[in-house]
Amino acid sequence: MALKIAPGARITVDNLARELGVSQTPIREALGRLEGEGLVHKTHLIGFSAAPQISARQFGELYELRLLLEPHATGRAVGQMTDDMLATLAEAAGVMGRRAKSGDERARYSQFARQDAVFHDLILQSAGNELVRETLAHQHTHFHIFRLMFHSRVTEEALEEHEAIITAFEARNAAAAEAAMRIHIERSRDRLLPVFDE
Repeated sequence: MALKIAPGARITVDNLARELGVSQTPIREALGRLEGEGLVHKTHLIGFSAAPQISARQFGELYELRLLLEPHATGRAVGQMTDDMLATLAEAAGVMGRRAKSGDERARYSQFARQDAVFHDLILQSAGNELVRETLAHQHTHFHIFRLMFHSRVTEEALEEHEAIITAFEARNAAAAEAAMRIHIERSRDRLLPVFDE
């Protein structure tokens, strides 16, 4: 997530083991898990490399999937979300806001992306459909978004959109929550699309 290893860069097991002060076995196991998640690639006789940056087509497909699943799940979550869960969701949004104002820009955006993933996962967890939650988690949306762009405007706009989602949850308004999530995902897509024009 910190982009210490650039997209597509070779990952040597020996160097990682030395850097982390561990044997090669846990490194190979970790890389195997990351390969299963699509975050690294293994090439026969060459070794591991970080997953390449997603293409414009993959980006479009990822956002199409999100728009098909997340707004509906958000509307459904309104009826399932307890007051405690809502407080946790609001706290996740608050943590994002506080972290967005401190430290180095890239580190702030990394923290924001992690907390954003927590925010969205809490909503999906509340919706009660594990298949939808696992499907979206497996896409590593927030990881890809982070690698595409980091910018303070992105975090400010996303925080406002999250606030609209929380307001709809507080009002127990499923239609408003679904609409707020749809708007958030569409705006997120639109903020990132220019990256593919460069």
